[in-house]
Amino acid sequence: MPLILISGYPSSGKTYRSNQLLDFFNSKIKGATESHITRLNVVLINDQTLGLSKDVYREARPEKDARAAEYSAVKRALGRDTIVIADGLNYIKGYRYQLYCEAKAVQTPSCVVHIGTPVEKCKAMNADLLNDLDSIEGYPEDIFDNLIYRYEEPNGMTRWDSPLFTVPYDDAMPPCEDIWNALIGTEGELKKVKPNMATVMKPAAESDYLYELDQITQEVMTAVIAWQKDHLGELGGQVPIDDTTVELPASPVTLPQLQRIRRQFISLNRQHNLAKSRIRGSFVEYLNSSFS
Repeated sequence: MPLILISGYPSSGKTYRSNQLLDFFNSKIKGATESHITRLNVVLINDQTLGLSKDVYREARPEKDARAAEYSAVKRALGRDTIVIADGLNYIKGYRYQLYCEAKAVQTPSCVVHIGTPVEKCKAMNADLLNDLDSIEGYPEDIFDNLIYRYEEPNGMTRWDSPLFTVPYDDAMPPCEDIWNALIGTEGELKKVKPNMATVMKPAAESDYLYELDQITQEVMTAVIAWQKDHLGELGGQVPIDDTTVELPASPVTLPQLQRIRRQFISLNRQHNLAKSRIRGSFVEYLNSSFS
């Protein structure tokens, strides 16, 4: 069933909005008479339910482990009769893309709810939480500032961030009815999403699939680095890769950045068994989505 990705700055009120959605969805299910609605249940997944401390965001390794824990919990919860609310920072667009793919793989819709609280308001609320001796919800100042700096705002023009619902700080409620209609539907039956070849899980049929996946993505990465060396000082650019094109951002793409994106793509597609002819194009598409 549908995946609702909550995204926003630290201390922006994400859990408060998530609980509003949780209460609304439970109320809709309780008041329904249709059997396909009454059998639904809603699951909220966040740092609190996973027992994660705010300190995990101080260093890369524990933060990566924390994201892996949330990712696994969401993946386990996604199912025919479960609406999943993933209440977290979800500030990395590549991570949102991965969760979008997981939802699509089980043929269920997803959406992103962006908590649009201004930075200064978030900072003031975080300070209040830190000063509250009975609260453990505040972020240490250095972690707060770092997360603000690294936040990648959702973009409704990309398919993995759409439909996108933005909740202004002054709004009393999220657009709960619109979110329900977008994910559950109003036509008397649940919405389904047709999976594409990049998200359908199936056994590997080609014995050298992993080798090809590794080699082809390495070739694309090498071509991007070589193009940048030949075009020093240029802002952005288009790198031709066979019949596709890598659209580079205005700032230079570093080797570690490319390696990280490549590892994410390989991890995501290790068991998907893309046709060899589609690996190159799919990786180029993934690169472009990561750069946008």
